[in-house]
Amino acid sequence: MTGRRVLMLAHTGRDDAREVSRAFCKALTSNGIVVRLLAKEAADLGLDQDQLGAALEIADSEDEADTGCELALVIGGDGTILRAAEITHASGTPVLGVNLGHVGFLAEAEYDDVESTIDAIVHKRYTTEDRLTLDVTVHRDGEVVMSTFALNEASVEKAARERMLEVVVEVDGRPLSRWGCDGVVCATPTGSTAYNFSAGGPIVWPDVEALLLVPISAHALFARPLVVSPHSVLAVEVLARTEGAGVLWCDGRRAVDLPPGARIEVRRGPRPVRLVRLHQAPFGDRLVAKFGLPVEGWRGSSERRRRLAAEGAPEDASRA
Repeated sequence: MTGRRVLMLAHTGRDDAREVSRAFCKALTSNGIVVRLLAKEAADLGLDQDQLGAALEIADSEDEADTGCELALVIGGDGTILRAAEITHASGTPVLGVNLGHVGFLAEAEYDDVESTIDAIVHKRYTTEDRLTLDVTVHRDGEVVMSTFALNEASVEKAARERMLEVVVEVDGRPLSRWGCDGVVCATPTGSTAYNFSAGGPIVWPDVEALLLVPISAHALFARPLVVSPHSVLAVEVLARTEGAGVLWCDGRRAVDLPPGARIEVRRGPRPVRLVRLHQAPFGDRLVAKFGLPVEGWRGSSERRRRLAAEGAPEDASRA
C-alpha cells in the first residue's frame, strides 16, 4: 500500500456523528488521503466505493483494520475512543478523538473544531502522546482464564446488588487490607477522570506515571484511595468464603465473571496507547473546560500578560 491512510471509526447511531463523519470523509479524500471504514459503518454512513473509488477502503473486521494507517480518527464520545484503543493497541496507531459525547476527556477536538482538525490532519500538524496502560490477568484455580489490557481502568464489582463483595487487596505481593465493598477500581492516570473520579479517587495528571487503587463503598476504617508506583503489582482476591460473586470490567467493555476464590492481578502494561494531540494546552485547562470549573477572578501572571498585550498596555500597568 502506498499513500496516506486514515482509519475512521464513528458512533453511527447518532445523527450528528454520521454528519460529521461524512464531512471528514469528503474533506480527507479530496486532499488525497485514503479513508478506511469498517464495512458496517460504511453502510450506516451510506458510503461505498462506487462513490469514492480507491479513495475509500472497506475493512471487513476490526482485526488489523488499522494496518498501514497513520492514525485512527474517532467520531463520538469516550466509549468510541476506548473501542478505537482496542483496535489500535497492538500496532500503536495513534488515536485522534473528536468529541460528540458529554465530557469526552479522551478526545482532543470538539464538534466546533472540525475544519481545524481536518487542516491539522492534512498538513500533519499534530503530535502524539503515549498513555500508560494496565495489563490485567484473571486467575481461577491457579489457571489464567483471561488476559487483557485497559486504558482507563480495571474494576472488580459485585455481581448482585443485594450481595456485598468480600475481597483482600494486595500490593507488591503483600496483603494490604480486607474489605467488604461494592468493588475496587484499579486505574491509570488517564482513567483518573473516569470511574476512578466517580468513586472518589484523585485526579492525576496524565504524564504522572502511577497506578491508582480505589475501593467502592467499602465497610472498613482504612479504605482510602491509593496511588502507588508504576512498577507495583496490584492484586484483588475474591475471598473463597464470600457469598457474593463478582465481575471484572476492563474499560467498561470487556468482562469476565469472578467466582469466590478468583484473583485479579494488575500491573503496568508493556504497550502504551498513543493519543493524538493538536494543542499543547496544560492539563489543568482541560479540567477547567471539561468540568466547567469556576475560575472567574483569577489574576495569574500569564493571564495578565495576555490581557495587557491585547490591550496594548505596558506590563508595568498591571501593578497600578
